Amino acid sequence: MNLNKVFIIGRLTNDPQLRSTPGGQSVASFSLATNRNWVAKNGQKQEEVQFHNIVVWGRQAEVASQFLKKGTMAFVEGRLQTRSWQDKTGQTRYTTEIVCERMQMGPRAAGVSGASYSGGSSKEYSQESPRDNFIDEMKEELPEINLEDDIRSDEIPF
Repeated sequence: MNLNKVFIIGRLTNDPQLRSTPGGQSVASFSLATNRNWVAKNGQKQEEVQFHNIVVWGRQAEVASQFLKKGTMAFVEGRLQTRSWQDKTGQTRYTTEIVCERMQMGPRAAGVSGASYSGGSSKEYSQESPRDNFIDEMKEELPEINLEDDIRSDEIPF
Protein backbone atom coordinates (compact mmCIF):
# COMPACT_ATOMS: atom_id res chain seq x y z
CA MET A 1 0.00 0.00 0.00
CA ASN A 2 1.30 3.47 -0.89
CA LEU A 3 0.23 6.90 0.29
CA ASN A 4 1.34 10.34 -0.88
CA LYS A 5 -0.69 12.91 1.06
CA VAL A 6 0.30 16.28 2.53
CA PHE A 7 -1.64 18.61 4.83
CA ILE A 8 -0.03 21.96 5.50
CA ILE A 9 -1.08 25.25 7.09
CA GLY A 10 1.13 28.29 6.69
CA ARG A 11 1.50 31.85 5.49
CA LEU A 12 2.22 32.86 1.90
CA THR A 13 5.71 34.26 1.40
CA ASN A 14 4.67 36.03 -1.82
CA ASP A 15 1.60 36.63 -3.99
CA PRO A 16 0.61 33.63 -6.16
CA GLN A 17 2.01 33.73 -9.71
CA LEU A 18 -0.73 32.82 -12.22
CA ARG A 19 0.26 31.44 -15.64
CA SER A 20 -1.37 29.41 -18.39
CA THR A 21 -0.11 26.34 -20.20
CA PRO A 22 -0.02 26.38 -24.03
CA GLY A 23 -3.27 24.39 -23.87
CA GLY A 24 -4.99 27.12 -21.84
CA GLN A 25 -4.88 25.41 -18.42
CA SER A 26 -4.39 27.83 -15.49
CA VAL A 27 -1.58 27.11 -13.05
CA ALA A 28 -0.53 29.15 -10.01
CA SER A 29 2.49 28.76 -7.76
CA PHE A 30 3.34 30.20 -4.38
CA SER A 31 5.35 29.40 -1.29
CA LEU A 32 4.05 28.72 2.23
CA ALA A 33 6.11 29.23 5.38
CA THR A 34 5.57 26.92 8.37
CA ASN A 35 7.32 26.87 11.71
CA ARG A 36 8.13 24.32 14.39
CA ASN A 37 8.92 25.14 18.01
CA TRP A 38 10.51 22.86 20.58
CA VAL A 39 12.62 22.94 23.72
CA ALA A 40 16.11 21.51 23.35
CA LYS A 41 17.71 19.21 25.95
CA ASN A 42 19.54 22.21 27.39
CA GLY A 43 16.20 23.98 28.03
CA GLN A 44 16.59 26.55 25.25
CA LYS A 45 13.55 27.24 23.08
CA GLN A 46 14.26 26.42 19.45
CA GLU A 47 12.44 27.39 16.27
CA GLU A 48 12.75 26.21 12.69
CA VAL A 49 11.02 27.69 9.64
CA GLN A 50 10.41 25.66 6.48
CA PHE A 51 9.39 27.02 3.09
CA HIS A 52 7.19 24.85 0.85
CA ASN A 53 6.55 25.37 -2.87
CA ILE A 54 2.89 24.90 -3.83
CA VAL A 55 1.45 24.35 -7.33
CA VAL A 56 -2.29 24.78 -7.96
CA TRP A 57 -4.10 23.89 -11.21
CA GLY A 58 -7.34 24.89 -12.96
CA ARG A 59 -10.06 26.99 -11.39
CA GLN A 60 -8.40 26.64 -7.97
CA ALA A 61 -5.34 28.39 -9.41
CA GLU A 62 -7.48 31.33 -10.49
CA VAL A 63 -9.13 31.53 -7.05
CA ALA A 64 -5.75 31.37 -5.30
CA SER A 65 -4.41 34.14 -7.52
CA GLN A 66 -7.45 36.32 -6.88
CA PHE A 67 -7.84 35.91 -3.11
CA LEU A 68 -4.51 34.84 -1.62
CA LYS A 69 -1.88 37.49 -0.94
CA LYS A 70 1.52 37.60 0.68
CA GLY A 71 1.17 37.08 4.44
CA THR A 72 -2.26 35.42 4.32
CA MET A 73 -2.79 32.04 5.93
CA ALA A 74 -3.84 29.03 3.86
CA PHE A 75 -4.52 25.34 4.36
CA VAL A 76 -3.37 23.10 1.50
CA GLU A 77 -4.08 19.42 0.99
CA GLY A 78 -2.18 17.70 -1.78
CA ARG A 79 0.61 15.36 -2.80
CA LEU A 80 4.38 15.61 -3.09
CA GLN A 81 5.88 15.68 -6.56
CA THR A 82 9.54 15.84 -7.58
CA ARG A 83 10.46 17.26 -11.00
CA SER A 84 13.78 17.39 -12.78
CA TRP A 85 15.14 19.66 -15.51
CA GLN A 86 18.41 20.64 -17.16
CA ASP A 87 19.85 24.01 -16.16
CA LYS A 88 21.87 26.31 -18.47
CA THR A 89 25.10 24.46 -17.69
CA GLY A 90 23.60 21.04 -18.48
CA GLN A 91 23.32 19.96 -14.84
CA THR A 92 20.21 18.00 -13.84
CA ARG A 93 18.30 19.89 -11.15
CA TYR A 94 15.49 18.60 -8.95
CA THR A 95 12.71 20.30 -7.01
CA THR A 96 10.05 18.85 -4.75
CA GLU A 97 6.74 20.67 -4.51
CA ILE A 98 3.24 20.15 -3.18
CA VAL A 99 0.60 19.75 -5.89
CA CYS A 100 -2.56 21.19 -4.35
CA GLU A 101 -5.71 19.07 -4.53
CA ARG A 102 -7.77 21.11 -2.04
CA MET A 103 -7.20 24.55 -0.59
CA GLN A 104 -8.83 26.57 2.15
CA MET A 105 -8.11 30.24 2.68
CA GLY A 106 -7.35 31.61 6.13
CA PRO A 107 -9.47 34.05 8.14
CA ARG A 108 -10.53 37.38 6.67
CA ALA A 109 -9.96 40.68 8.40
CA ALA A 110 -13.03 42.32 9.94
CA GLY A 111 -14.97 44.37 7.39
CA VAL A 112 -13.19 42.91 4.36
CA SER A 113 -15.07 41.24 1.53
CA GLY A 114 -14.74 40.16 -2.08
CA ALA A 115 -11.55 40.48 -4.10
CA SER A 116 -9.89 42.72 -1.53
CA TYR A 117 -9.24 39.67 0.68
CA SER A 118 -6.44 40.39 3.13
CA GLY A 119 -6.34 37.17 5.11
CA GLY A 120 -6.53 38.94 8.44
CA SER A 121 -2.98 40.24 8.50
CA SER A 122 -2.41 43.93 8.94
CA LYS A 123 1.32 43.57 9.48
CA GLU A 124 3.60 45.14 6.89
CA TYR A 125 6.41 42.99 5.49
CA SER A 126 9.72 44.51 4.50
CA GLN A 127 11.54 43.35 1.39
CA GLU A 128 14.89 43.13 3.21
CA SER A 129 14.12 40.14 5.44
CA PRO A 130 10.85 38.38 4.59
CA ARG A 131 11.81 35.20 6.49
CA ASP A 132 12.37 37.15 9.72
CA ASN A 133 9.01 38.87 9.25
CA PHE A 134 7.24 35.51 8.91
CA ILE A 135 8.98 34.13 11.98
CA ASP A 136 7.88 37.18 14.01
CA GLU A 137 4.31 36.98 12.66
CA MET A 138 4.00 33.28 13.44
CA LYS A 139 5.32 33.78 16.97
CA GLU A 140 2.68 36.45 17.61
CA GLU A 141 -0.35 34.51 16.36
CA LEU A 142 0.29 30.82 17.04
CA PRO A 143 0.04 29.67 20.66
CA GLU A 144 2.71 27.35 21.99
CA ILE A 145 1.32 24.06 23.28
CA ASN A 146 3.50 21.77 25.35
CA LEU A 147 1.68 18.45 25.60
CA GLU A 148 4.35 16.92 27.82
CA ASP A 149 3.32 19.17 30.72
CA ASP A 150 -0.43 18.75 30.21
CA ILE A 151 -0.79 14.97 29.86
CA ARG A 152 0.13 12.39 32.46
CA SER A 153 0.48 8.73 31.47
CA ASP A 154 -1.95 7.63 34.21
CA GLU A 155 -4.67 9.79 32.59
CA ILE A 156 -4.52 7.97 29.24
CA PRO A 157 -7.51 5.57 29.05
CA PHE A 158 -5.73 2.73 27.23
